[in-house]
Amino acid sequence: QVQLVESGGGLVQAGGSLRLSCAVSGRTFSSYTMGWFRQAPGKEREFVAAIRWLSGNTYYADSVKGRFTISRDNAKGTLYLQMNSVKPEDTAVYYCAAGAALIYVIRSRDYDYWGQGTQVTVSS
Repeated sequence: QVQLVESGGGLVQAGGSLRLSCAVSGRTFSSYTMGWFRQAPGKEREFVAAIRWLSGNTYYADSVKGRFTISRDNAKGTLYLQMNSVKPEDTAVYYCAAGAALIYVIRSRDYDYWGQGTQVTVSS
């Protein structure tokens, strides 16, 4: 079992910044792929970013590339999503997820564990 707990969401003005955190605990997760997804009201859950925990390789959705940065802290067992130059369309509930032996990082159905989500609201 892997437990994921997100924090850091809130209200931010367009153009501002926010950092989301996801505390990871449980079984050894060094071989896992960690991802951030988001879901806006009335929309499907969509991929935001992912990182291979062991290699550090990162992947981004086109909509956030150049604005968001995913990273992890091995010592703290924490996943981060630094969100810069946020836009109203970034408003959503953000979820962190963990998956083992993933080939395709953008498919939510391939992830095994999910956090409870944290709300991000961007005002215009």
